[in-house]
Amino acid sequence: MTSSASELARRLGEDAEAVCREYLSNGHRSGNHWIVGDVRNARGRSMHVRLRANAKGPAGKWVDEASTEFGDLLDVIRESCGLVEFRDVADEARRFLAMPRPQDLGAQRQPAAARGSPDAARRLFAMSQPIAGTLAERYLAGRGILRAARERALRFHPSCYYRDLVTGETQTLPALIAAVTGLDGRITGLQRTWLDPTGTGKAQLVDPRRSLGHLLGNGIWLGLEPCAPVPVMAAGEGFETMASLCTVMPALPVAAATSANHLAGLILPPGCQRLYIAADADAAGRHGIERLSQRAGEAGILALALWPQLGDFNDDLRHLGPLRLAAWLSDQLAPEDARLVLSPG
Repeated sequence: MTSSASELARRLGEDAEAVCREYLSNGHRSGNHWIVGDVRNARGRSMHVRLRANAKGPAGKWVDEASTEFGDLLDVIRESCGLVEFRDVADEARRFLAMPRPQDLGAQRQPAAARGSPDAARRLFAMSQPIAGTLAERYLAGRGILRAARERALRFHPSCYYRDLVTGETQTLPALIAAVTGLDGRITGLQRTWLDPTGTGKAQLVDPRRSLGHLLGNGIWLGLEPCAPVPVMAAGEGFETMASLCTVMPALPVAAATSANHLAGLILPPGCQRLYIAADADAAGRHGIERLSQRAGEAGILALALWPQLGDFNDDLRHLGPLRLAAWLSDQLAPEDARLVLSPG
């Protein structure tokens, strides 16, 4: 750890409980420890953060008894905010501590990120919270998507800015935030889905779903650790379509490209051998599938289409149920993949 990181970790440790309340909000204090499910702010009791220094070590150190992970409060900020670069972690720590950035001596605020830029996407993601227990988790559960709280790419913002492109009027609404990343896990963009505050579904807007940042070549990756080998994967346009496949195939990494054009340009990971493409019936969707299949074939990757029974795989999941969807998919998968990825029962 660099001296800069050591100093930031020490400063965070001086106010460890406030850090935990900010970034591990699903936990609670118990004696000299903050108890939470894991470093990504899941509910549970396996992770313990030391709040005050004692004979066992300094404040801010933590250990997860279930996963054997351990670290300091900089690790908490990195994992709970979904950050990759240390520069971004340090900037978020300094923001919390109200410290100036080193190159901006005397300045207390970072310059505003350009609208629609990857920097703007990363800042919005950092300002959002894990979806466990939020309106976003309830919305996805209503769509039959029950594993969402485990996905690091998904977060919730309680008051996300929305601007009507016709009238220019603005408002803030709760939103599901999905990170668009490259294969290295670095955030390049976001997809925002604004939600009705009453919990009845999407917000009543002309376009309740919008993306920002650099999307081409990247995707909303689910079930994938950055830089992990991906011999078999699935890809498609829509986030809810691909999250539905994750519900019944939790061991299969999937990527949602957010549109047919972006699907055609999705960058496939090295070592990929088989690619399943979630079919879409419209003309643009067919173009995306055909172009991605062609690119996969040129790279020596076997591309296979997965077809829904109804309009899309989320329709299948909601109206037919996970068991019937799993049975339908098993007939379309290579036998070795069906054994590996279909959720038991």
